[in-house]
Amino acid sequence: MPGLYYEEFTVGETIEHDRRRTISESDNQRFCDMTMNQQPLHLDSEFAAETPFGERLVNGLYTMALAVGISIPETTDGTIVANLAYDDVEHPEPVFHGDTIRVQSTVTDKRETSDGERGIVTMRVEAFKVNDPDEPLVCSFERTALSVKRPDGE
Repeated sequence: MPGLYYEEFTVGETIEHDRRRTISESDNQRFCDMTMNQQPLHLDSEFAAETPFGERLVNGLYTMALAVGISIPETTDGTIVANLAYDDVEHPEPVFHGDTIRVQSTVTDKRETSDGERGIVTMRVEAFKVNDPDEPLVCSFERTALSVKRPDGE
């Protein structure tokens, strides 16, 4: 189980996630289809060419979901009870087909539940576009998870 138990999270720690992902046109198309989001800015190249972006944008919810998925192995894989909240979501820069995303998570808060059997961990998750020399931030949000504590004897 690669995820962290509640006790293993340290407030202030930044976890650099090793996995990265290049987003394809197919990724964006499938996500829009599955979520029934037919926004032409994501799907219609002629429409998007007339916008200030000049081309189709990757669906922001896909970018956010991808950032969560990339962060799972080093944070909550096998040690989560539930995701409790996603807050303060921002998309400061656009993401286009062919962009490669890297992710980091910074632990901002942790506290035990009132029964002392689990813990609540909040992380600031940030996604960056690595194929741009400036590596701009393209998505950030707070993710709050209910985490299991280390089993007795471990």
